[in-house]
Amino acid sequence: MPLYDFLNTETGEQFSTFMKISEKQTFLDENPHVQSLILGAPSLARGTGTMKNDNGWKENLSRIAEAHPNSALADKVKEGRTSKEVAVNKIAQKYGKKESGKYTMKEL
Repeated sequence: MPLYDFLNTETGEQFSTFMKISEKQTFLDENPHVQSLILGAPSLARGTGTMKNDNGWKENLSRIAEAHPNSALADKVKEGRTSKEVAVNKIAQKYGKKESGKYTMKEL
């Protein structure tokens, strides 16, 4: 339930009340001496939806990629791998040799 701000025009008192959206207009109709106040824009969204990963998470992803060199994650992370190793892995995947250690760089 939202928190609404009101002003009592008879006393000059400002107050806030929790109520349903559908109850607000009924409350204002029953209390003509009360006005609705807008003290700020309502905040409906919380945050931007993006999150920055810290170095610990990146290190963890690197360890997983290192343990699984022919995975999609390893292709995405690519830390610690030379461009030649990446190319060799792509060729090996293209020809169906996805198991680790099936080909070495000298064989290709």
